[in-house]
Amino acid sequence: MYLNKIVQVMNNDFPLFKNMEDYGFYDQLSEEELIYVFSGIFGKPVDYYEDGNIYTENGDDIYHENSYGGWEKREYDENGNMTYFHNSKGYWEKIEYDDNGNEIYFENSDGYWVKKEYDERGKLLYKELSNGVIRDYRWKR
Repeated sequence: MYLNKIVQVMNNDFPLFKNMEDYGFYDQLSEEELIYVFSGIFGKPVDYYEDGNIYTENGDDIYHENSYGGWEKREYDENGNMTYFHNSKGYWEKIEYDDNGNEIYFENSDGYWVKKEYDERGKLLYKELSNGVIRDYRWKR
């Protein structure tokens, strides 16, 4: 019950390591308890943490924090492709992939986006950018 309360208090409270120290949790918890808390915060099994980084059991670096309290958070799909990035400065990125792992959509907090289409062999067919540029490669088939 105590660890669940810590997870609730710390959920999405970044910078994570700095705030855990400020709340007094970091020194009070064992490594196993910290991994449990991190798993609860990120909603997926955490394998280990090291030097301000938190890693999933797949080796994905889902969180990084520097000594100044700046942080970066990442999310991955089941294939290990990064689907979301967010940092302490407010910058974010969203990325979507097709079933073959090709990036089909990218968008960031600056308003920039890219849409792409691929054929069944993974060859780029079409690309459209937020600035109005369109590249259509279908005619080259």
